[in-house]
Amino acid sequence: MAGSETTTNRRRFLFTSGAACAGVGATWALPGQRRSSAAADTPPVHATPAPPPPARPAAGRAAPYGTTTLETTARLARGSGYRRIVPGPGWPVVVRDALAAARPGRQDRRTALACFVQFTDLHVADVQSPLRTEFLRARSAGSWRAQEALSVAGSVSLVEQVNALAHGPHTGRPPAFVMSTGDNIDNHSAMELEWFLTLMSGGRITPNTGDPASYEGVQNSGLALYWHPDGSLRDQDTRRGLPQIPGYLDAALRPVVSPGLRIPWYSTPGNHDDLPGGCLSPQDPVLRDYVTGARKLFSVPDTEVAALARVLKSGGDPKSTVLKEILRQNARRARTVTPDERRRMVAPDEYLRAHLDPAVAGAGPVGHGYTENHLDGERMYYAFPVADGVLGISIDTTYRSGHFEGSLGSEQLAWLERTLAAHSARFYDADGRPVRNTGADDAHILVFSHHHSPSMTRRPDAARTEERRHDGEELIALLGRFPNVVAWINGHSHINQITPHPHPTAARSFWEVNTASHVDYPQHARLIELADNHDGTLSLFATLIESAAPHRTDFDDLSAVGLASLYREVAYNAPGLVAAGLPGGVHEEMAGRAVDRNVELVVRRA
Repeated sequence: MAGSETTTNRRRFLFTSGAACAGVGATWALPGQRRSSAAADTPPVHATPAPPPPARPAAGRAAPYGTTTLETTARLARGSGYRRIVPGPGWPVVVRDALAAARPGRQDRRTALACFVQFTDLHVADVQSPLRTEFLRARSAGSWRAQEALSVAGSVSLVEQVNALAHGPHTGRPPAFVMSTGDNIDNHSAMELEWFLTLMSGGRITPNTGDPASYEGVQNSGLALYWHPDGSLRDQDTRRGLPQIPGYLDAALRPVVSPGLRIPWYSTPGNHDDLPGGCLSPQDPVLRDYVTGARKLFSVPDTEVAALARVLKSGGDPKSTVLKEILRQNARRARTVTPDERRRMVAPDEYLRAHLDPAVAGAGPVGHGYTENHLDGERMYYAFPVADGVLGISIDTTYRSGHFEGSLGSEQLAWLERTLAAHSARFYDADGRPVRNTGADDAHILVFSHHHSPSMTRRPDAARTEERRHDGEELIALLGRFPNVVAWINGHSHINQITPHPHPTAARSFWEVNTASHVDYPQHARLIELADNHDGTLSLFATLIESAAPHRTDFDDLSAVGLASLYREVAYNAPGLVAAGLPGGVHEEMAGRAVDRNVELVVRRA
């Protein structure tokens, strides 16, 4: 996604590769800047040496549980300009004991409770959609992704990696399911939703819309603003070293077959799933007509780019109004493309029904967390069993009227409180008084959402005007009333960051696990394991995984595997990332510090 004028804040100007808002404004900062209120107030992390994981394989041999970043990580080779990916050493496990003591010998006492995988921010994209705003790149080179045409191939490779994971490295349990924590798709379109569901459950995907015989996007537009991998144009990306790869665009549109996950999977909505561009109004009739139509803007005057960028960056509300005015004033600049009804926006009812289709049940469950009951009120939140004695709760944090930030409505917040109470034998009321609940089905609790706490605000939602909205601080306060809550697991920020939420009553503390996207650098997912240490504490292990694509790329290999490798390598060479260099800079910020990568998070057992 984007970097500002000089990549001084990559996440604030993150325009989802031309999809308008991508999560613009989500809070993170470069080294030396304030990261977020939660991160800034984090107590010092005690990185005590981790107990060794199971014996690792000899160099060059696959791990017995499938490769993770414990064994090896993708790294950029030294040099300047476009840099190739090379395999690097793995990242160690860091023990984080800010919320509870990490007692010696726990690795010999512990028993496994759960093991699963988190995907987040896949951003499966129809890159030829007329409503994408790639022209914002005129203001910031990082606001359009050169690799985005390969999102399907790259995501299929991540599915293949999960299928290869025999068991977790710390508990020995096989992963029981995958939870995708939102921004599963990029443009809120019916076609992208079909691709995502097929990707996860298995089948053939043709990542092309419009003209079935040719590409009609920015990468063969003749505009030097965009990377033209097939041609000889000296565009701004080839000038900084991106390669010329004849046949790239044809290969990007070829059918890809996903094996589908061999384990059940669950779905949580993000702002890009609910909103065009992740922040525009899905109710706007002009935008609804434009996205399926025959005209697409590839460039606009700099003054209009700046006007839309200011609105997006500030988080102001008239985003759809400004974009519509740009589309109207530049109608003559727009180029003719093939209209396609499959690009239509997806209403909440259609989104739910698509998940409920038995044809995309895959390894289950049918609905992937949603049931027929969710159609009543178009509710996208639910609870589900993670494992024996472990409950998962998926919440919907989106503003359906159009905004990249998140929140919870009062109805959902009340439901969440009731659900937490029903699975807590002991908790605290809003005034801090202890409550005994003898009829509770006591369970350890994991909460899943798309937005992380700093990106949740209290803006009114025009789509649900009757409801007061609640922000991240209010959600933290609610979760802190229930000692059974172990962790809140989310995405949206496109960085790896793990934050303790301590409470003066130690049992009321929990961890927030924020995971980077799979569309931007560093293209990670997390393998998460929960264990009981039988000393009054639990350990939550979070291990980053990469896709199954080889680290080394071959520009002549345009197979699905070769494209998945290119997807990673081009992402690692995004504008601003390479300039920042390694170590440190934006690379380190988005991949996270050592304490945000492979970790053991110790917490009091309720």
